[in-house]
Amino acid sequence: MQRLAERQQDFALALLDAARATPQGLVGPDGLPSPRRFAVYRNNVVAGLIETLKENYPAVHRIVGDEFFRALAGQFVIAHPPQSPIMLGYGAGFPEFIDEFDPTATLPYLADVARIERAWIEAYHAADAEPISANDLLAIDQHRLGRVRLALHPSLRVTRSRFPALTIWRMNVAGGEPAAVDLEAGGEDVLIIRPSAEVVVHQLPMGAAALVRTLGAGKPVVAAAIAALETAPHFDLRAILAGLIEAGAFIGWSIGHDTGDEP
Repeated sequence: MQRLAERQQDFALALLDAARATPQGLVGPDGLPSPRRFAVYRNNVVAGLIETLKENYPAVHRIVGDEFFRALAGQFVIAHPPQSPIMLGYGAGFPEFIDEFDPTATLPYLADVARIERAWIEAYHAADAEPISANDLLAIDQHRLGRVRLALHPSLRVTRSRFPALTIWRMNVAGGEPAAVDLEAGGEDVLIIRPSAEVVVHQLPMGAAALVRTLGAGKPVVAAAIAALETAPHFDLRAILAGLIEAGAFIGWSIGHDTGDEP
């Protein structure tokens, strides 16, 4: 006789794999095995997970259409069943799955659109925090500004794309109007953040994504500026910091030690 854990594992595997037989011990009201009842339950579980992905990735759904999306999402569900009863995190790997899904090769921007949608979800559910203002930073001794470390807002997310993924995403969310897009027009870096009640999406200027990610790694402003300049030689640190502060990107700051500090 199977142990309870083994029976539960067989049941979970059979739910997402139609090729598997009905788990042993499942019977209908008549006491007989009931594969048809289990098939209905299996279909409902898969359909529910697909619907979750559809709600979390509305722009991707609109771009590819309902039939294609359900086929795509169905393959993801089979390959990546939920690992937690809390469904807020389900589908985190969907953008990477799209990248590797051969039928989406003709839509090379699709995974990046999905990354924006995933970042939006994460920002929406992130912890609340009060952003600092420009006046808070004015109190810093300007000679020590390079050693300042800035704490990022917990909802802040950055995505990068070699395609105009933000433009495509905006066209395919509520109120958007799809139109022709030049995929050779250049990439778009995106800041997704919820400084107060609503998630806000901004296009970042060149170099800003490198700046934010370096600051997020705990590096001081001077190190973040160097990283930004490596990607954008005409990077304007003062203007970009002002824009990020206005967006609510930072919730605090600290200054490194005078000796042994990183550049």
